[in-house]
Amino acid sequence: MKRQKRDRLERARTRGYQAGVSGRSKDNCPHQDFDAKGEWLGGWREAMEDKGAGLFLR
Repeated sequence: MKRQKRDRLERARTRGYQAGVSGRSKDNCPHQDFDAKGEWLGGWREAMEDKGAGLFLR
C-alpha cells in the first residue's frame, strides 16, 4: 500500500513551526512562493505563541 505524499503547504507550515520552536528568525523562510511562504510564517507564528505560553523551553 502506497503512502500518500503530504500536501506541500502542510509541509511548509510544519517546517515553519519547527523553525519557530528551535528559535530561528522568521527572516529565514526558505520559500519564495506566496502561498507556501504564508503557511511557513503561520507555522512560525504559532510556534512563537506556544513558546510564549510556556509549552517549550527557551
